[in-house]
Amino acid sequence: MIDVPPEAARPSSLLRALALATHPGPAVAVTTVATLLAVASGTPTGRTALVCAAVLAGQASIGWSNDWLDADRDRAVARSDKPVVQGAVSPSALRGAALGSAALAVVLSLLLGLVPGLLLLLLVASGWAYNAGLKRTIWSGAGYVVGFGALPAGVVAAAPGDAAAPWWLVAAGAALGGAAHLANVAPDLEDDLATGVRGLPHRLGAGVSAVSGAVLLAAASLVLVLGPAGPPTASGWAALALAVPAAVVAGLAGRPGYRRLAFPAVMLLTVLDVVLLLAGGSALS
Repeated sequence: MIDVPPEAARPSSLLRALALATHPGPAVAVTTVATLLAVASGTPTGRTALVCAAVLAGQASIGWSNDWLDADRDRAVARSDKPVVQGAVSPSALRGAALGSAALAVVLSLLLGLVPGLLLLLLVASGWAYNAGLKRTIWSGAGYVVGFGALPAGVVAAAPGDAAAPWWLVAAGAALGGAAHLANVAPDLEDDLATGVRGLPHRLGAGVSAVSGAVLLAAASLVLVLGPAGPPTASGWAALALAVPAAVVAGLAGRPGYRRLAFPAVMLLTVLDVVLLLAGGSALS
């Protein structure tokens, strides 16, 4: 009997597996944030669509490279939520998809111009560096901090004129990136340690990581509300109100029963913060 590789069987199943391997939750959240920031910065519709496509391609490449590079580790700890562990897609298919989407992200990003393109690609490079080994070091959070800080800078730079993102927007992005890293790792601490991954959250421990993530999350919301010139708007106060339950959930990530809630809470708050920022009319350049 001839074994049929997963990528050759049932194209619809393969497409579904590839979609799941992009890590669709974070990919859609980050792409949504970038698109909303482009709208808020006055970027024309065509360029906003290009920002959206460039960021989405980059996020897909990061997700696919993660599942490709971690295939053996995920199999070792029986990560049944991973399509590659289920046998729905092969590592070689993920590798091809990751490299292809990364190349597409380069082209689409640079179509926006050299400066915005390089800034947006810094997010992609940070994600790939994390997947390729940075996650195993004490500097594991650097990819998230740098990448999430570069994202708003790149989006605003893509707006007409010589726009530059305000310091508070970049600082908030970096803080949200740090919180996202700590929350994202929380559910997999034991599996990671079993396969030799000892990033910053693993060295800090579940409790300290959770509290640190909550502090970063609260700090990001404070910067977004208090950073813009003038008194906080009604939407700004609403953002702070939303930050409280999100920070509480992030702070509870040290407890096993809450670990999988922390990362969605960070992503949801990030999207809502940008929506409220847009509603408040804060100048992004």
